[in-house]
Amino acid sequence: MAFTLYALLQAGLLVVNAVAVLHEERFLRHVGWGSDQGIGGFGEQPGIKAQLMNLVRSIQTVMRVPLIAVNSVTIVLLLFFG
Repeated sequence: MAFTLYALLQAGLLVVNAVAVLHEERFLRHVGWGSDQGIGGFGEQPGIKAQLMNLVRSIQTVMRVPLIAVNSVTIVLLLFFG
């Protein structure tokens, strides 16, 4: 398999799909990445853990509907072109 732009985009799509299906109560809280763990004080910069949790929640909120369309297009392209 050659390393192409399509393969890179497909790998990115798989990573975004993996982040989108993470469930906070079932998985993230057991690992220590729940919503209550990264709370800082007023005026403090959020840590890397809090920023990553905000990124995960943003992906889950914003990308839910577009991922359905992008996954459908990817499946159709794979069916037609192998």
